[in-house]
Amino acid sequence: MAATPKQPAPAAPRRKAGRHRGEGQWALGHYTPLNGNEQFKKDDDSLNVRTRIETIYSKRGFDSIDPNDLRGRMRWWGLYTQRRAGIDGGKTAVLEPEELEDKYFMMRVRIDGGKLTTEQLRVIGEISQEYARGSADITDRQNVQMHWIRIEDVPAIWEKLEAVGLSTTEACGDCPRTMIGSPVAGIAADEIIDGTPALEEIHARYIGSPEFSNLPRKFKTAISGSPVQDVVHEINDIAFVGVDHPEHGPGFDLWVGGGLSTNPRLAERLGAWVPLDEVADVWAGVVGIFRDYGYRRLRNRARLKFLVADWGVEKFRRVLEDEYLKRPMLDGPAPAEPSSRWRDHIGVHPQRDGRFYIGFAPRVGRVDGSTLAKIADLAEAHGSGRVRTTVEQKMIILDVAQDRVESLSEGLEALGFQVKPSPFRRGTMACTGIEYCKLAIVETKARGASLIDELERRLPDFDEPLTININGCPNACARIQTADIGLKGQLVLDDDGNQVEGYQVHLGGALGLEAGFGRKVRGLKVTSAELPNYIERVLGRFQEQREDGERFATWAARAGAESLS
Repeated sequence: MAATPKQPAPAAPRRKAGRHRGEGQWALGHYTPLNGNEQFKKDDDSLNVRTRIETIYSKRGFDSIDPNDLRGRMRWWGLYTQRRAGIDGGKTAVLEPEELEDKYFMMRVRIDGGKLTTEQLRVIGEISQEYARGSADITDRQNVQMHWIRIEDVPAIWEKLEAVGLSTTEACGDCPRTMIGSPVAGIAADEIIDGTPALEEIHARYIGSPEFSNLPRKFKTAISGSPVQDVVHEINDIAFVGVDHPEHGPGFDLWVGGGLSTNPRLAERLGAWVPLDEVADVWAGVVGIFRDYGYRRLRNRARLKFLVADWGVEKFRRVLEDEYLKRPMLDGPAPAEPSSRWRDHIGVHPQRDGRFYIGFAPRVGRVDGSTLAKIADLAEAHGSGRVRTTVEQKMIILDVAQDRVESLSEGLEALGFQVKPSPFRRGTMACTGIEYCKLAIVETKARGASLIDELERRLPDFDEPLTININGCPNACARIQTADIGLKGQLVLDDDGNQVEGYQVHLGGALGLEAGFGRKVRGLKVTSAELPNYIERVLGRFQEQREDGERFATWAARAGAESLS
């Protein structure tokens, strides 16, 4: 840093503000990297780091890894360094990355559409036990994440995953990440249209391809033909939502530009109806727009939602049709309201073939390798070879004969999973938190699990659908803005003036019916220790003040600040 001059320099003549070097949009000729992330992506396609992992880093160890690979390109293969144990949340924004990180990795297994065979689930469980100290978390994007991975073991893990048709390709990074899909696609009796062929075509054509391996930021996809709208389409970069066109039949309504983090924005409809066999082409067109016109100058403005906000949907659709598809798209109807207030498929449900699927609830997505293997064994013992993960950190076993439903449900209960969970177990999600995440400020997983237990004890008769989402930092991986009760981790002061772990509270967020972001009541923060008391108090007021059939989100939007504090 340059020394501060002892005497102020003479004031320079005032000049008109010059224009900056654009937003780094390739389509406008701005190819010069404007930040370090864009530079390392230009220097080498991030997909190429796999060769270095296999031939150099896994043999020479952690200290041999180039920093641009370690904190950049390795994300394209599902690898992030995890947080060093013992570093408190107050140091998250103070320490340098090399001070925060441990010499172990989080590995994210890509599971598009949440589709797993029991063999694949068992292999994940075995990898967890052999290489990841038993760790395994189901994420809200249908992935499984493991921790404590050593670089020396990564090639062997890839070999085991790929032997059963799984991978970590582009599970992280500035690329098309895991595509979420209805976990009961092609299965549910009430499905509008099965999006599986489109999801599989996109994966085969584009995932792992250099065509889209250098995007301005991450790109999130959702495809579902379920009438319960089970893929949180409102907060994805692109979403295809099942609709029935009055003239052309079942297809998809196209949405773009959703996302959360510190600048949340709901996706918008383009008003276009997309038939199943055109989904992959339309998807590629939207990703192409993002690649070519997306903002690359500032990382905090590099998501597609900012481009959509600036352009508007009319211009976005026009560019998509004129420059990428080379044809107009058909206009189409908007989706109907979701057919259920719960969108997670928990419980016993009929399949179109006469069998049943059973959704069950781990607590805040936390499982372990041994348990995953037991779930696979249990499913197979009851005639199933297929399981699914959901965007609510839950799981589903498919293809269960009617006479095996009760027995399987009992087996799941014996493993600690509930087929008929309380609203608190069913509706509580938590991100990774300070246990492993370098961005986190507070603990989340254990806090969420203990909160569920405490609320079940205190409010055993509460039976309203309710979502409680807990995030360890402002980045909203657990979708805090769209929960009935969203909790954003931060350090707060307790009654004695001590700095402790706590949360800023968001109330009344929702997806589906009346989608919108929760309100923040001025000054409303709660310590971790006081969290059960606070939620019990607010839910008590909700039950006292609600109108007939009123949802929590609707009540929270109209309630006075004194009722929410």
